[in-house]
Amino acid sequence: MQAFLLIPESEWKEVLERLARLETAEQERSKDKAALPPDEILNVRRAAAHLGMTPEGIRKARRAGRVKGVRINEKEWGFYNSELNRYQHRYDRTYKMG
Repeated sequence: MQAFLLIPESEWKEVLERLARLETAEQERSKDKAALPPDEILNVRRAAAHLGMTPEGIRKARRAGRVKGVRINEKEWGFYNSELNRYQHRYDRTYKMG
């Protein structure tokens, strides 16, 4: 047994218009994502140089949870470039006045 629902034509057209707007917005979002370059993974030394820190400093930041790292192999950790930029600018606060 199948259930069905009767919807007035005006409401049905409104639902179809909403669906079309959602599909258009999703297509625009996927175009924006496709335009972004892939995020590079830097090893500890390169990440430390990128931030102007020592390798031990970046390791401490990862252990403390301030920077998210990815495990490259059993001994090495890597860091996404975007994550390092987020960490570097974590205290930048820009407020728009009036």
